[in-house]
Amino acid sequence: MHKYNLKDFKFYHLEQNLLLHPYKSLFWAEQKILFFSDVHFGKATHFRKSGIPISEEIHHEDFSRIIFLINHYQPQRVIILGDLFHSAYNSSWKIFKIFCETEITIKLELVMGNHDIMDYKQYDFLQLHTGNLIIDPFILSHKPLNNKEINNYYNLCGHIHPSIKISGTAKQSFRVECFYFTKNQGILPAFGNFTGTSKMTRNTPEDEIFAVTEDEIIHLT
Repeated sequence: MHKYNLKDFKFYHLEQNLLLHPYKSLFWAEQKILFFSDVHFGKATHFRKSGIPISEEIHHEDFSRIIFLINHYQPQRVIILGDLFHSAYNSSWKIFKIFCETEITIKLELVMGNHDIMDYKQYDFLQLHTGNLIIDPFILSHKPLNNKEINNYYNLCGHIHPSIKISGTAKQSFRVECFYFTKNQGILPAFGNFTGTSKMTRNTPEDEIFAVTEDEIIHLT
């Protein structure tokens, strides 16, 4: 994994003092809660079972990033906004359980997503939230909620795997993952190293988009 110097990290303060990190996480400073979404552990094993040769090494960077973020922020809670695991039970889940029990001291929380389909007993080392979780002023979900569901809260969610197209000075363009914020909703990029992306476009001038690069967050205006 690339070794960063901490001074190279650049964070942006949003309302509610949320800190965005290039490791595609969000830290709520006042409450010391770390959020990330769409890890999709076990996807490599799932592909191998289908005859597609993907190495398990692709997930190791995700483990390292979780350790780094916990050590860096020292959160009191770590809440994953769904799709922690990609599929039904496979051998990767055992590896992840050992990781949680031996490498980190905090109990991870999971707001369950559409890919979190295992029997509840498999999640016994985690704290599960089977529905939307409200921590005022936020309502936490996996999929983006509609305005009626959000009510007067601010919705933090994942599921979409947002990305944005950026054009360079030489007329070239490329797509990067991003955080996408509207007036009542924030969509986090997929944390996992082995996930796809969905192209986002700015719907209103007030929408805030933060592109994720290898070592910094860039506010797109």
